[in-house]
Amino acid sequence: MSRTLILIAFLFFSIYSFGQSKVLSVLPESSIRGVQVFGKPVDNQTRCIHWHSDLDIIAIKFKCCDKYYPCFSCHEEEADHDHQVWPKSEYDQKAILCGVCGTELSIQDYMSSNNTCPKCQSAFNPGCSKHYHLYFDEKKKEID
Repeated sequence: MSRTLILIAFLFFSIYSFGQSKVLSVLPESSIRGVQVFGKPVDNQTRCIHWHSDLDIIAIKFKCCDKYYPCFSCHEEEADHDHQVWPKSEYDQKAILCGVCGTELSIQDYMSSNNTCPKCQSAFNPGCSKHYHLYFDEKKKEID
């Protein structure tokens, strides 16, 4: 009897563990309203193998190559050059792509969006702000 219980417990935990592991397949090509998203996207809302929660629905156009990637890691793994951050003087440039509706936002509009697409009202991941330094120049101007 105890052997049967051990076997049932093993099967239950094996199935439960397997059900929790999500296998993500990279799309061969991803685009939102005709805008190509490079890197390792797993769906057509800009989620990637690195960031794929319900809120991970933006792609960022990299200053260095003028290409949209879902995240910094996607760029680093695929680009053949070093990344560049957007200078504050160019925060008016459209460099954020909403993966739900395809709206391109300026960096300033994105930063002041309260983590919500102004067009379709989809929620963006508020945790992305922790990584702004990878994409945007955030240095405060020094006073002489």
